[in-house]
Amino acid sequence: MGSVLFAKLRRLPVTIGYFRGPLVMSALRKWWVLLRNPHADIRFGEGTYLGPGFSLHMPFGGTFITGKRVEFRRNFRAELARRDTRIVFGNDCTCTYDVLMQCTTTIELGQRCQVGQASIILDGNHRFRDISQPMLEQGYDFQEIKISDDAVITSKCTIVASIGERAFIGANAVVTQPIPAYTVAAGTPARPVEYFGPPGQGPEGVPGSPRLGTERATNAP
Repeated sequence: MGSVLFAKLRRLPVTIGYFRGPLVMSALRKWWVLLRNPHADIRFGEGTYLGPGFSLHMPFGGTFITGKRVEFRRNFRAELARRDTRIVFGNDCTCTYDVLMQCTTTIELGQRCQVGQASIILDGNHRFRDISQPMLEQGYDFQEIKISDDAVITSKCTIVASIGERAFIGANAVVTQPIPAYTVAAGTPARPVEYFGPPGQGPEGVPGSPRLGTERATNAP
């Protein structure tokens, strides 16, 4: 009996530190976020976890919605610039560490998307080509961002364009143009390097996709 009790007591810090405690702290963070932003539309889906350092910057309001079982591990930050700004997460999405989102229009993630460590998702770019004005006075060009179901964004990526279903973005990539579904993209700027989806639907000339010459040969009489 004594050995069983000792084993339970020895296990108690692990249970509190890794299982019970984080859930309690997540609930407290949700309470604080909602209390701090009564002017905003913030809805956390069932089972959403807010890790240490979770932060929403919404001085003018806006909308932040998560589906079920969304996980924000440590130091997630979202900055929403206007009342009509929207950030939406589908079910079962995960943001790992130090993820940053800066949004003025809409950023929407589908279901089961993953965003890796130190990645940033932006819906705007600085204008800079007018040499008669400082860069910060030239404004921005905006476009809504859609990250489709099952897309994976790995570590230290910069995302300023939409990403298709199940696309995989390699580490340190800078996505400036839309990435098709079922496509591996890498580089700065990011380019498709492999296609692994349904036959005949991938970007032309990418490994795994039919090349133009092959397609013509196949369809020739």
